[in-house]
Amino acid sequence: MPINLKSLIQILHAKWIGGNSDINIDHISIDSRSLQNGPKTLFFALSGPNNNAHDYIPDLIEKGVHNFVVTQVPEKYTQRANYIVVENSLTALQAIAGYYRSHFSFPIIGLTGSNGKTIVKEWLNFLLSPDHNIIRSPKSYNSQVGVPLSVIAINEKHNLGIFEAGISTVSEMDKLEKIIKPTIGLLTNIGSAHDEGFLNLVQKIDEKLLLFKETPVIIYQKTDVVHSCLTQFAAEYMLDSRKLFSWSFTDKHADVLVSTKETHNENTLIEYKYKNEKSQFTIPFQDDASIENAVSCLMVLLYLKYDSVTIENRMHLLYPVEMRLEVKNGINNCSIIDDSYSSDFQSLKIALDFLESQHKFKKKTVILSDILQSGFTNDELYSKVAQLIESNKITRVIGIGSTISSFKDKFTNCVTFPNTAEFITHYESLDFENETILIKGARSFQFEEIVALLEEKTHETILEINLNAIGHNLNFFKSKINPTTKMMVMVKAYSYGNGGLEIAKLLEHHKVDYLGVAFADEGISLKNGGIKLPIMVLNPETTTFSAIIQHQLEPEIYSLKGLNAFLKIAKEKKLHHFPIHIKLDTGMHRLGFEDNTLDELIATLKGNTNVEVKSVLSHLATSDEEKHFDFVLSQIDLFEKLSSKLLAALDINPIRHILNTSGISNFPQAQYNMVRLGIGLYGVSNDPAEQKYLENVSTLKSIISQVRTIPANDSVGYGRRFMAEKETKIATIPIGYADGIARLWGNGVGFVTIKNQKARIVGNICMDMLMVDVSAIECKEGDDVIIFGESPTVIEMAQELRTIPYEILTSISQRVKRVFFRQ
Repeated sequence: MPINLKSLIQILHAKWIGGNSDINIDHISIDSRSLQNGPKTLFFALSGPNNNAHDYIPDLIEKGVHNFVVTQVPEKYTQRANYIVVENSLTALQAIAGYYRSHFSFPIIGLTGSNGKTIVKEWLNFLLSPDHNIIRSPKSYNSQVGVPLSVIAINEKHNLGIFEAGISTVSEMDKLEKIIKPTIGLLTNIGSAHDEGFLNLVQKIDEKLLLFKETPVIIYQKTDVVHSCLTQFAAEYMLDSRKLFSWSFTDKHADVLVSTKETHNENTLIEYKYKNEKSQFTIPFQDDASIENAVSCLMVLLYLKYDSVTIENRMHLLYPVEMRLEVKNGINNCSIIDDSYSSDFQSLKIALDFLESQHKFKKKTVILSDILQSGFTNDELYSKVAQLIESNKITRVIGIGSTISSFKDKFTNCVTFPNTAEFITHYESLDFENETILIKGARSFQFEEIVALLEEKTHETILEINLNAIGHNLNFFKSKINPTTKMMVMVKAYSYGNGGLEIAKLLEHHKVDYLGVAFADEGISLKNGGIKLPIMVLNPETTTFSAIIQHQLEPEIYSLKGLNAFLKIAKEKKLHHFPIHIKLDTGMHRLGFEDNTLDELIATLKGNTNVEVKSVLSHLATSDEEKHFDFVLSQIDLFEKLSSKLLAALDINPIRHILNTSGISNFPQAQYNMVRLGIGLYGVSNDPAEQKYLENVSTLKSIISQVRTIPANDSVGYGRRFMAEKETKIATIPIGYADGIARLWGNGVGFVTIKNQKARIVGNICMDMLMVDVSAIECKEGDDVIIFGESPTVIEMAQELRTIPYEILTSISQRVKRVFFRQ
């Protein structure tokens, strides 16, 4: 359904500044970076504690966007675009979504809870799609922004909706309820997620239930606390108690009584009693979370009057839901974005934006299956897909499926295959090399086979990097600084072991101001990878000055010798105002100009036009140790004195910066013009109170190579350092000190996590392997193993090994494959 600007102005009671308002919009956007923005886009300029999208309006106008929802019109651009002026842009977006939703009367399933929302949504989509044309939240779009964007994607061909609603504190759900207006309410598992936003569990449940205040039926697991809250909720909102549809493993008074039984082939038999009739089905999972999620789906099917045979036939086909986009290394120097389990129009738009934020090469390829459940006719759908492909500047399209093949002519540089098997037969002729490849397909096309074919083959130990967590941590620290304070992010040492280019791409996407590297080769690698952000080289060697200039890097200058060497080259190359950064030593005594060298520094720089002092900086030695805070204050005072002298003598006004990660939190008065974020971006803080607000970024994972049982008095590993006191089950893991695991972590000091249980490391850690005691754990060869991540954390490891998290992260070998993902 097209959105008319004239109607929106009336709905919002907004002020209109512009020409003719009788304009139809076909794209709503909040992301200034998206290549999908264009003349028919309505851009909502959202403002938050860390970002103000009004700042990007001039750039968007230059890119062809004409229509904006704003709280203020940018100066000098009043005549260049159309503006709907409102008090709050987010409130306006939510109001428009609510108005849009009111035009559709088909059933809407609204899901909320602490855990399982996205999986239940995807499974319901799978179970109900044979009978309905479904619109659902893409990925986990369940926030104050994600929900309205999801609902606005409804069109006239849809006849069932499934939308998630996620909240982190009070007073949020009421806004989402006005947008979703569910006709079927589903409360999934209530756990500890976002506990910090509520006084207690009851308050959290009560807030979540607000999604259902006008819903004809509420489906839930009948626990004491949930049922008590729901009973009071039903009374308060005058809901018929018969519309509370409950299930339980133990309460015989629940509407549906459930029992489970594990089978020999890793399936679970679920038996249920409903209306005095007993039925059963099998699911291909045995973990508690999957069983609960499957029962939630069962309850919806029962409410919709599906028969037991249909339920049984569909339930056993449930599959693991991959809720994230992954970036992997591919063959022939390719980069692969793995989104191989879904293919719908909305998630394609998200995947293409992710491709733009992560592509390493000029060449961009999309491998795309037939798109299912779009709500459009095929001709409309593939016309829209072709427009998306064109706006995202995709180099070539490889279509797989009979439908997309029949619309091949809508695409430029497109080759198609009728099925995945045909593609695999001919893939070598497609010459994949030096390109970023988005692989996106409906599950039935089994695109995981394509991923396996194109992925670079490495050993089974991987370091997973959560890009959502990096974004969260970046915004956390942004919230601590003034809106005008710039942000430099340190990506030295391969981004603290996490992966340089991919993280730099993400930071560029988030519009940070500077990147920092240690040596020139790190910066050159980023520039060769397409990074446009300014990059400061903190420890430049004089032999690399020519390369620094060639690649437009910016050197930190910390000595007169280095300065004179750089000025000599700058003069030879006839440079004009080439940016340099002056390091002052205020007490770290590592690198930098001291007070007694400042006069000579000023004399050398005065009147020189070959270089420009872009910034003046220093480094705090003890910003994370409270007992040394007086020393930090003395450093800040000295920096103020020395930098002020330098600025006055040279009559310049460069950026000044001294704060590192812990400095940002502990010394906000010394923000100056910029701060430098390092280890905090990667989820590590020296302050336990602050740590709980950061998200884990890096998870080092491996698998069990072999499981064996040894008798008492047998030994394990080199030197027989472990002797079994009793019969012991030992698992071998293919990771060792060559991968970066310290030998001191062995011999019972450290542990890994298998099946959410601790497994102590026994014996010496080997070069490529370590062994653990799994006597109390039901596990087998091929099971996943967490080396570090949520448990143990790198902080726990560092404390035990008497080192720092930096060392653990940066020690992870380059032979360990990095896998980047976004939820």
